[in-house]
Amino acid sequence: MEEMQGVEDDNHNCRAEAVSVCSPAQVCVDSDSSSDTCESTSALLLDSTSKFLLNTMTAEEYRTVYWPKLERAIEHLLTQSPMEHISISYEQIYSHVYKCVCQQHSELLYSDLMWKITSHLEQVSSELQASPPEDLIENFNVALTRYTASLHCIVPVFIYMNKFYIETKLNRDLRDDLMKLFSDHVAEKHVSTLLPLLKNAHSMPFQVKPSTMASVVKGLYALRPDWVPLAPALFSRFIPQIDPPALESQLPYYAAQDKTLQMELSQNGFSRGDQSRKRASEES
Repeated sequence: MEEMQGVEDDNHNCRAEAVSVCSPAQVCVDSDSSSDTCESTSALLLDSTSKFLLNTMTAEEYRTVYWPKLERAIEHLLTQSPMEHISISYEQIYSHVYKCVCQQHSELLYSDLMWKITSHLEQVSSELQASPPEDLIENFNVALTRYTASLHCIVPVFIYMNKFYIETKLNRDLRDDLMKLFSDHVAEKHVSTLLPLLKNAHSMPFQVKPSTMASVVKGLYALRPDWVPLAPALFSRFIPQIDPPALESQLPYYAAQDKTLQMELSQNGFSRGDQSRKRASEES
């Protein structure tokens, strides 16, 4: 007869492997050994089969053996800096995730992963809350960059859970869910403070590094495009084609805006130069 190894329900579609297990009768057929030998062999086979059939992961085993290992690995990935290397066995993490899914603990594993990352993000949000205003933009950028870098490692090792549980049963994607956690637990709590700081910093060149400004504004847009109306002029500086198309009826308005900008630049010491001089090509 055949027993199935790694069996999962149809929704998870785990790959089943057939393991041949001979019956006691098959073992003794055409055997010249004594009946004691046959009985001994049969007992060994039955004992081996029983152990195999009982080799399933219980909820308690998941909670005490597998999840603690996964939790420690996730903690390392979330807290390491992008330039820091931490020795982690990605193969072992993937193997644990694979076994948890095949042993029908997908829902529990997903719930624990969401809880772990949510707890981490709440701590990140608290640290940002304690940041002085002049450091908030830079600190938010560091938090967002570090988190997105960690997802480049977390999502691939949980790909089996993503494919056979999140996509199949929840009709979602793991990376989207994890980015939504950052949006809900970090960005949304600080966006009302960040946007005025960003607008002020943009009006004073080099108060904040241009690369940091671009990273934060683009990050906010990627998290929640519906934040654009809160600061349309700011987002349009860094996100192409988010403004509505120009209309011919609005040309006088655009001209007035351009004139105002030129006046502001002139008042701040930006000279247009001597407009009376001809170009060198026009002097001949």
